[in-house]
Amino acid sequence: MGTVFSIDLRDPVTPAVHRALKDAVAWLHHVDEVFSTYRPDSAISRLGRGEPVPERYGAEVAEVFALCEEAARTTGGWFSHTPGGRLDPSGMVKGWAVERVSRLLDAAGAHNTCVNGGGDIQLRGEAAPGTPWRIGIAHPARPGELAAVVTGRDLAVATSGTAERGAHVLDPHTGRPATGLLSLTLTGRHLTRTDAYATAAFAMGAGARAWAEALDGHEALGVTPSGEIWRTPGFPVA
Repeated sequence: MGTVFSIDLRDPVTPAVHRALKDAVAWLHHVDEVFSTYRPDSAISRLGRGEPVPERYGAEVAEVFALCEEAARTTGGWFSHTPGGRLDPSGMVKGWAVERVSRLLDAAGAHNTCVNGGGDIQLRGEAAPGTPWRIGIAHPARPGELAAVVTGRDLAVATSGTAERGAHVLDPHTGRPATGLLSLTLTGRHLTRTDAYATAAFAMGAGARAWAEALDGHEALGVTPSGEIWRTPGFPVA
């Protein structure tokens, strides 16, 4: 899907965990086949051109589209899987795929893991016994510096912004790049929705802080175009 995925295990790699790792990698390649907008032969690219897709992909595509529609309702239309009129559910798919991998590993006995999909992260358990995970948030205007360090257990962390890919998030209401923030980091329990909500909140710009403060189970940190950093009261900084 045009990005890098990594898996950090802090448990012994038993035969069951090893099998789950292989299954996880296979699953991510499958998700790429179905949903990557970088592949002209993917199911989502074919749907975008109005072409039929294999029936075996139907249930997964329907699940993701339902999640996208739910996110659109929750965010008041600030999340869209058709930004700029182009079919692109990537803002939902990456978090959905990462969370699925995290659950797969947990079921196999790997209870302390960090699954990272292009900087959007599902944390499970601890980094070490008695030690929470620590995740650095890159400062979008100061290369090599951190805006904050997030710390926690069983936590999802998603960042939308300009640091890696420039102004790539579109305002779904105008179809133009969102420019009201340099970055927006959202934390929650489950990455599927946290990732989608982070994309929406970034598109909101100046309205993101008030919206995030009213969003149950999530906290936010934003960096404004002037470099000012704000965060909601419960944001889990170290």
